[in-house]
Parts: sequence; C-alpha cells; structure tokens
Amino acid sequence: MPLFDLPLDQLRRYTSTVTPPADLQEFWDATLEEARTFPLNATFEPVENHLTVIDTFDVTFAGYGGAPIKGWLHLPANRRTGTRLPVVVQYIGYSGGRGLVNQDTRWAQAGYAHFIMDTRGQGYGGILGETADPHPSAGEVAYAGLMTRGAGSREDYYYRRVYVDAFRAVEAAQAHPEVDASRVVVAGISQGGGIVVAVAGLVAGRLDGVIAALPDVPFLQDFPRAIDIAARGPYPEIAAFLGRHRDRYEPMLAVLNYFDGVNLARSATAPAMYSVAQMDDVCPPSTVFASFNAYGGVKEIEVYRFNNHEGGQEHHWIRQLQYLRKILG
Repeated sequence: MPLFDLPLDQLRRYTSTVTPPADLQEFWDATLEEARTFPLNATFEPVENHLTVIDTFDVTFAGYGGAPIKGWLHLPANRRTGTRLPVVVQYIGYSGGRGLVNQDTRWAQAGYAHFIMDTRGQGYGGILGETADPHPSAGEVAYAGLMTRGAGSREDYYYRRVYVDAFRAVEAAQAHPEVDASRVVVAGISQGGGIVVAVAGLVAGRLDGVIAALPDVPFLQDFPRAIDIAARGPYPEIAAFLGRHRDRYEPMLAVLNYFDGVNLARSATAPAMYSVAQMDDVCPPSTVFASFNAYGGVKEIEVYRFNNHEGGQEHHWIRQLQYLRKILG
C-alpha cells in the first residue's frame, strides 16, 4: 500500500472540520446519568485458565440500559497479598470479542491487572464474544455491520451503547478489591483505540482514576474525512449505506458528530500515547492526527511510516510498556 494521505508534515498540522454539537456535554451528561441509575452489579467469578502465572475472573457488569456485559479480569498469580495493582482496561477491535479465557493476558504478564471488556453484539470476526446487544435499533434498516445501526438518531446509535459500556467497564474494574482505582489505564487497537479516546473524553470531570490513554491506530475519528477516503474496513459501510439512501448524508453526519472521537478528545485530560500508520487505509492517518491534534491532555504519537492497519504491533507494545513505566513511576 503506498502513502495515500497527506505528507507527514501536513498531518502533524491537520485539524478536522468537525465541530462539537452545542449540546454535546449535556447529551453525554444525561446519557451517563441515566446509565448510573442501574446498579453496576460487578461480579468476578474465578475460572480455570490453564495457566500457572495468571489468575482469571469471569466478569459481568451492567452496561447501557442495565444490560449484562461480559469481560475478563486477569491478575498476576504472584501478586502480593494486600497490594492494589494498576489496571489496564482494554477495548477490542471491530467484530471481535473478549476471546477465550487465556487468549490475551499480556498486560497481566507485565504485572498489571488486565480487564478486557467484551463488545456488545460483536465477537463474530475471529475473536469470540458473548455479549448480546438487545437494543431495539438492532432491527432497523442498516447496512450490514454496525456502523449504521441505529444511526437515525443519536439516542439509538449503536456506539452510544458501546461508549456507555466502556465507561462502566472502568467503574467495574475499579470495583475489584485488588485494583488500584486511582491508577487506571485505558488501551485498545482500532475500534478499541477509538473507544479509548471516547472514554478519555467522557471520564473527564465525571470519573476519577484514569491516568493514561493508549489509543493505537484508533477508529471512529473524523467521520466526514474517513467516510470519503477509507478504502477498507468499517467506514465504507457508511458510504455503502449512503449510496442507496442518498438523502441521509447530512442527518447521519449530525448523529455521528456526537460520537466522533475528535469531539470527545477535546475534553480529555489524561496523558495519551497514540499510534498511527501512514499506509493505513482502514483508519487513515489524517483521521488519527485529527484526533491527536484535538486531544486535550498531554500527548505524544508514534508514527509507523511503512505499516498499514497492523500498525507497530510488537514494537509498539514495547513502547507502551515503556510509556506506562514512565507514567506510573
């Protein structure tokens, strides 16, 4: 894949045309206030993971509308009694779920508590998921996939439910007695990275304890540009829908504006380390830089010039470990 987006010097200066709706704050205040009327009911059931160095708990907590959301909590087996661990709350890429009980334990291997949130209505794309999306909008007219599900209104849009689940996942992780609620890191790749940006913006002024954000090649950023130039992946679902529903472009953008990471990033205060791949035709680099340049907290970005959507992979994992050691002292 050749370099298809703006040159790097222009990317570093690029700002999106996206502007926040006048009632963005009020919309999310009301959404999260409603979500919190449902008891969190976070439960942690020990399960066999066939590993000797990691202990795992099967997690259930109340997400959007009180619906049960699944997850895993992995803890290092050699942790000291009475010690509270920093926790990495991880969100999953598009179509994936929490996976099998021992499929991803790497943050626990590094010594952290590791909380993985299952994504409602997903888990069909190679990584197993177990959380349903019971919301009525699941039956509306939409293009195959999730990007246009419920997009007729901001109240029913699919990612409203996912972002609420993700916010409550932080609260659920903080509820475990062996987790240090004052040292929460949110992390994810692609869709997971986009959810990280959203959570970083949503927790600011609403929930204490998130001290770092690690959005890796994040999705769900700068929707107008992404719809125009992304060649592969979920964004073309929106373009395909609009190719038949030709009168829906402006109304759909008005809804997506409430969920665009560029708008939510502006409110974030936690330090962040982004990553971007310059040959990424799934989450184009200009959309990632739009989010990064809007991000309200102290930030840095790793650029992988010759990579597509796979990004920095194992090299970026090392950078993340180094970054967290610096953040956590």
